[in-house]
Amino acid sequence: MAIKTGRIYHPDYHKHQTGNHPENARRLEVIVEILQQTGIWSRLVEIPPFLAEIEQLARAHSLPYIQIVESLCRQGGGYLDPDTVVSPASFEVARLAAGGVLAAAEAVWEGEVQNALALIRPPGHHACPDRGMGFCIFNNVAVAIRHLQSKHRLKKIFIVDWDVHHGNGLQEIFYSDPRVFYFSFHQYPHYPGTGRASEIGSGEGTGYTCNFPLLAGTGTTQYLNLAKNELLPRIEKFLPEIIFISAGFDAHVADPLGGMRLSVAGYESLTDMIMEVAEKVCGGKIVSVLEGGYHLKFLPYCILGHLRSLAGLKVEIPEQIYHYGD
Repeated sequence: MAIKTGRIYHPDYHKHQTGNHPENARRLEVIVEILQQTGIWSRLVEIPPFLAEIEQLARAHSLPYIQIVESLCRQGGGYLDPDTVVSPASFEVARLAAGGVLAAAEAVWEGEVQNALALIRPPGHHACPDRGMGFCIFNNVAVAIRHLQSKHRLKKIFIVDWDVHHGNGLQEIFYSDPRVFYFSFHQYPHYPGTGRASEIGSGEGTGYTCNFPLLAGTGTTQYLNLAKNELLPRIEKFLPEIIFISAGFDAHVADPLGGMRLSVAGYESLTDMIMEVAEKVCGGKIVSVLEGGYHLKFLPYCILGHLRSLAGLKVEIPEQIYHYGD
């Protein structure tokens, strides 16, 4: 059954110029090309992004850090850290990325769509309150969650982070907040070095951070078993009002920056499982946000499989791509 699913995208996301870098504009180009070719693009509800206000960013980041990013971009660009490059347009593009997730969150919470996929860049889950890192400038998901907490007084929000890298920025921002449950399964040891099972939150937030570090080579079957036995019970117990997915697709078997063995089929099955529990606990309210994923052939099909589940639409994926790695 078709579901009203929103899509967030803007051509200005390509203006964040990173040069010969894994996180580059071509990632979004190939995603849009495949989604348009298969016809699913036109069947989604367009949700225009907007520039996040400084006060909205400041709910997740320090003002001095925001000013550092703005100043560096005005000076022509440079590096926030060895992995994180900014160009002259990057400050505005990063505000537009955060604003894209804000727009998605508003549309889902207000019932304009049941769920939404934010096809944005730069990604965000490594961005910490006072520093950017790991290709991330502002923490897009965190900015949106702080907005929902502030404007709509949400008391229970669940984050599923399935990026191959641990979302240290998301964890840090919400580590002592019992209103936000952060769940991550990720390759370990791997960048950024955080995400041990012993990291469970602090203060009132103790028990609301849950990390499952996985060895390189973990495949689809193990991911799905972990989701069934560990993730879904926690969502059902927490009873969130909305679910965010930090949707990195770099755990795919072919991804150059990871060492895991997830398939396109695996990502679709993971989405199916989260969709089912979301329907039970929060009326299906899901905001999915693009994080990593760097193989230009497989990334768009990972997104397509994810969207087939989110939108409940039948779109063909070649079998040799769908099950590659299974």
